[in-house]
Amino acid sequence: MPKPDLVGVIVSDLARAVAFYRRLGIAFSDDPGAESDGHVEVTLPGGLRFAIDTEDTIRSFDPSWSPPSGGHRIAVAFRCDSPEDVDQTYRDLLQAGGTAYKQPWDAFWGQRYAQLRDPDGNVVDLFAPLARGG
Repeated sequence: MPKPDLVGVIVSDLARAVAFYRRLGIAFSDDPGAESDGHVEVTLPGGLRFAIDTEDTIRSFDPSWSPPSGGHRIAVAFRCDSPEDVDQTYRDLLQAGGTAYKQPWDAFWGQRYAQLRDPDGNVVDLFAPLARGG
């Protein structure tokens, strides 16, 4: 039975993307040459790998690839420590080159939730459980 192993994000500027995702706790290597091949990846706690590839890397094996237009088909969600952390992380990521998509709100399913786009337009979700009983 296949099992999830890797989540990949395609970007135009690898260094910019690595800096952005480091703000979300993705601990890519600090090796200065790590980004020169157009691909970086790290194994997350629990074993799932997170990778970033440049558009040129994708086109090296899929020459007809082009970025999606109109909407997004996938998002990467990050759990924050608290509802307040959702708001603060959202603001921090906007300053780091992200763009607003859906400002933080209290979702009906019991979470503080926000969505923004990374510098390449990929949707990033932030969430934290809402406080109970108060």
